[in-house]
Amino acid sequence: MSESQTDMQDLYRELILDHSRNPRHFGRLSDATHTADGINPLCGDKLKLYLRVDDRGRIESSSFEGSGCAISVASASLMTVTVTGIGIDQAESYFEEVTQRLTSDRTEVSSDSSYDKLQALDGVRAYPARVKCATLAWHALHSALENKTTPATTE
Repeated sequence: MSESQTDMQDLYRELILDHSRNPRHFGRLSDATHTADGINPLCGDKLKLYLRVDDRGRIESSSFEGSGCAISVASASLMTVTVTGIGIDQAESYFEEVTQRLTSDRTEVSSDSSYDKLQALDGVRAYPARVKCATLAWHALHSALENKTTPATTE
C-alpha cells in the first residue's frame, strides 16, 4: 500500500472517529414530517431518524437519536450531514450508492464530489460483520422517505 493510500485511510479513520464521538444532527427534531426507526438485531444498534421535508421535496432538516457502535453512529451522523438541504431523489441516490458500495465489490469512486466524505465508510467492507452497522441509518433514511411504518432493519 502506498503512503498516500495509508494517509487517506488514516484520514477516513479519523473522520469516522470524529463523527462517532461528536455526532452531527444528534437529537429529536420536533417538527419532523418523516420518521423511521432502525434496528440492527445482531449488534444492538438502534436509531430513530427524523426528517423535515418541505413541499418541494427538499430535506430541510434531519436528525437522529439512538445508540450503537462507533460505525453506526458515525454513519448516521455522516448521513444527516449529507442529506440535509438536498432533494428526496438525490437522498435516495445516496442510499443506493452507499448500500451498493458497502455490499458489493464496487470500488469506483463516484464523480459526485459531495460523496467524498462518505468514502470514509468504504473501509467497513473489510469487516463484513460491520457492514450492517454502517448501512442501518441509510436503510432508515429509505424507510422514512417512503413513509414505511415498520422499523428498518439490516436483516
